[in-house]
Amino acid sequence: MFEWMAWTLPVAVFFSCIVLMLIGMTVWEIRSPTVERKGFLPLRTTRGDRLFIGLLSAAYVNLAFVGLSEKLQGWLHLEAEPSVWISFVLSMAVLALVMRKG
Repeated sequence: MFEWMAWTLPVAVFFSCIVLMLIGMTVWEIRSPTVERKGFLPLRTTRGDRLFIGLLSAAYVNLAFVGLSEKLQGWLHLEAEPSVWISFVLSMAVLALVMRKG
């Protein structure tokens, strides 16, 4: 069923984090309904809106990193391509920023 997907450890961790976030957000929403607020994003958002925007941003950070990793190797004169764990940490930092300040 999942043969088409390259299930490496970073991919499994990334998707596990998404599932855990969705479960946590559901429980949080049931216990404490959200109110709209204005942050640095150009619209009023709820927690769910910020999670969706943050997840999209995290996905774009990962895709950009994977797409540019070969070029980064050349630009920075590295022996091997940079680890995808770097993009995981960057994408989670972007997600946390959007959730907190967005």
